Amino acid sequence: MIEIKHLNKTYRTADKDIVALEDINLTINDGEIFGIIGLSGAGKSTLVRCINLLERPSAGEVIVDGKSITALPRKELLELRRSIGMIFQGFNLLEQRSVLRNVCFPLEIAGVKKKEARERAMELLQLVGLADRANAYPSQLSGGQKQRVAIARALACKPRYLLCDEATSALDPTTTRSILELLRQINETLGVTIIVITHEMKVIDQICDRVAVIDHSRIAEEGKVSEVFTNPRSRIARELIIPRERTVLETEGGKRLRLTFDGETTAGPHIAEMILSCQAPVSILQASTKELDGVIYGYTIIELPRDRHQAEKVLVWLQNSDIRYQEVE
Repeated sequence: MIEIKHLNKTYRTADKDIVALEDINLTINDGEIFGIIGLSGAGKSTLVRCINLLERPSAGEVIVDGKSITALPRKELLELRRSIGMIFQGFNLLEQRSVLRNVCFPLEIAGVKKKEARERAMELLQLVGLADRANAYPSQLSGGQKQRVAIARALACKPRYLLCDEATSALDPTTTRSILELLRQINETLGVTIIVITHEMKVIDQICDRVAVIDHSRIAEEGKVSEVFTNPRSRIARELIIPRERTVLETEGGKRLRLTFDGETTAGPHIAEMILSCQAPVSILQASTKELDGVIYGYTIIELPRDRHQAEKVLVWLQNSDIRYQEVE
C-alpha cells in the first residue's frame, strides 16, 4: 500500500516560490490500478515523481508498505526503490544497447549475475511480446515496441509498484490500447500495483479501478472510475469528461440538463418515454456511453423547451424517475 499524507512540493526560484503540490492525501491499495488525471501543469507528474522521491517533497510523507520513505537513509531508500518501477512518455532507452541489454541494465546495477540477468530479461521480453527483437536496437523499433521494452525493463527487479508517467501520450490510439491491455495483464498476472498518470480520460476508462483528479496542485476529487465518470463533482472533472469543444451547439432553447445513466438505468428508451409522457419538445445536444468493468455507463445532455410549463413537466418527470440529472452551463 502507498499512503501519501499532507504532501507539499514548492520550487524556490530567485523571484518567487512556485507551488507544484499542496496538501495531497491519497491511499493506493495493493493490487489496484490507480489513475491520476489532470491538465498540463496541474502537478500530476511532480506527484508521481514524489512517490519514489525522484522529487523530494517540501513537506508531508510518502509511506510505502508501512515505511515512511521520506525519512529513510539513502542506502535504504535505494533498496526500497527497487520495489518501484517507472516508465516514461519518452521511453528513456539506452540507444547504444540492444533490447536485451536495456532490460538487463537495472539487474546489472543490482549486482545480478550475467546469466541470471539474461534469463530474467528474456522472460520479460516474452511477457511483453518482444522476445524475437532481443538483439534489435531502439532505433529499429516502433514507439509501441520501445514502450514495451521500457515496461520489461521496469519489471526487471520484480517491483511491487509500477509508476506510469504519461506512458501512452506519444502513441497512436491503436498502440495505446495494446499498451494499456499489457499493463492490465501485468496487473492481473503479476499482482503489480500500477499508478497511471495521464491527461486523457480514455486511458482512465480503459484500465483504472480508481482515479484522483488533480487541479492547480490540489486533489479536486477522488473515487471509483464509474462514480467519477457518471457523477463528476468538480469543474475540472466535468471538463475532462465532457471537453468544452464538444458542447458547442448553439440553440435557442431553455435550461440544459445532464442526465446520468448509472448502469442500471442505461437500457431503455428513457428520452422517448419522457417526451411522450410530457408532450414537450426536448433537444438532445450530446450523448456518450462507455463500458466500465462490463457495465454500460453514460450521459445525455438535453435542452428543455423555452416554454416554462413544458419545462416544468419535464423536470417533474425526471424527479419521479430513477435518472440522476443536474443543470449545466
